[in-house]
Amino acid sequence: MPVRSLNTSVLAWPKKSSVESALKSWARMCADSTPELLAVGYIGSYARGDWGVGSDVDVVLVLEKSDVPFERRALAFDTMELPVPADMLVYTRKEFTDLLARGGRFAATIRREIAWAWQRAGSPGLSG
Repeated sequence: MPVRSLNTSVLAWPKKSSVESALKSWARMCADSTPELLAVGYIGSYARGDWGVGSDVDVVLVLEKSDVPFERRALAFDTMELPVPADMLVYTRKEFTDLLARGGRFAATIRREIAWAWQRAGSPGLSG
């Protein structure tokens, strides 16, 4: 989260490298506890490099499968260890590949921006 300097009112927001490092570490931790996790990536301002004070990280997780409704899947992942707020989109492999195959603006954004923080070995077809 932002840090206020002791002798100024200026907020210092975490740099992209700090957020990426924390996200990679968090992704490995999630992978250890979630065997169905195939990949963790991010899109948005941190992926594009135009982040600033107040930016969140937009995280995309891909699971092999899930019986949990899409709207509730993110609740299984605690993001409190990340240095900035996180918005989470948690897809199954099929949902993710179908989204990319359908095309459209959001699929184009994913294809253009996604940066993978972690991928399970042997999980082809998630390259965006």
